[in-house]
Amino acid sequence: MSSSNHSSTSGSAQQGPAARQAAMAERVLADGSATAADLAEHFGVSLMTIHRDLDELERQGVVRKFRGGVTAQPSGVFESNVQYRLKTMRREKAAVAEHALRLVEPGMAVMLDDSTSTLEIARRLRLGEITPLTVVTNFLEAINLLSDQRGIHLMALGGDYDPLHSSFLGVSCVEAVQSLRVDVCFASTSAVHGGYAYHQEQHIVSVKRAMLDAAARNVLLIDHSKLARTALHRVVPLSRFDLVLVDDGASADALRDLDEHKVRYEVCATEGRHDRAGAT
Repeated sequence: MSSSNHSSTSGSAQQGPAARQAAMAERVLADGSATAADLAEHFGVSLMTIHRDLDELERQGVVRKFRGGVTAQPSGVFESNVQYRLKTMRREKAAVAEHALRLVEPGMAVMLDDSTSTLEIARRLRLGEITPLTVVTNFLEAINLLSDQRGIHLMALGGDYDPLHSSFLGVSCVEAVQSLRVDVCFASTSAVHGGYAYHQEQHIVSVKRAMLDAAARNVLLIDHSKLARTALHRVVPLSRFDLVLVDDGASADALRDLDEHKVRYEVCATEGRHDRAGAT
C-alpha cells in the first residue's frame, strides 16, 4: 500500500461515524454497489464497523444491504434514493425532457411529479423561455430550482416530507392535488411492462394517480432502462397517458410491446439524433 493510500485510510478510520457514513454513501451512490470487504479496506475499519455503518445507511433509506455487500440500485420492491437517481441516465432523461417541452405553451398550468425525469423539465423551464407559466409540484428539488424564477407561478404541494424521494407525499398531498386542475401532468415511474406502469411504493402510487386525475392531458417520461421491468404496485394502465416519451436506447422488443398494447409513444433522440416516432 502506498503512503498516500495509507494516510487516506488512516484518516477514514479516525473520522467519526457520521462523516464516514456520509463518505460511504457517496461512494456507493457513485458506483451503484459495493462489497463490505472493499468498503472495509477503503475506509480502513473492521468489517463489523462497516456493517454497523451500512445498517444505519439502510435505516436512512440510502442503500439496501445484501449478502456480502450493499447496493443503491432499484429492485422490484425498493426504489433508489433520489441522490442515486439524479446521477443515472442523465443524457436519456435530458433528451426526453427536451421533447416534452414542445408540449408546453405560455399560460399553461403544468404539474410535475417527484421524478428525476421531470426534474429535467424543471431545469429547462428555469431558463425562462416559456412564460408566463404555472408549475405545480411536490418535488423539493424542482421547488428549489424554480422558486426564484420570474414568470413562473410556483405552487408547492405540501404533505409529509419523505427524504428518500426529496418530496412531499401522504394524504394531505393527495388532497391538495385533488383540489386542482392543470393542463398537463408530466410524470415518470419505475417500470413499464405489459401495458402498465409500475412503482415499488404504494404511497407514491396514490400521489401519482391523483396527479393523473387532476390533468387534462398526461404524459409519461421514461428512459429505456424502465422498459420490460416490473415493480410491486401497478400504478395505471398505459392507456391513461395521452403520450409516452422514451429515449432512443429502447430495444426493438420493448417498443414492440408498446405497439402491441396500442400505446401512443414517441422516441426521443439522444445527442442530436433525429426523433423516430412510434405508431399509435
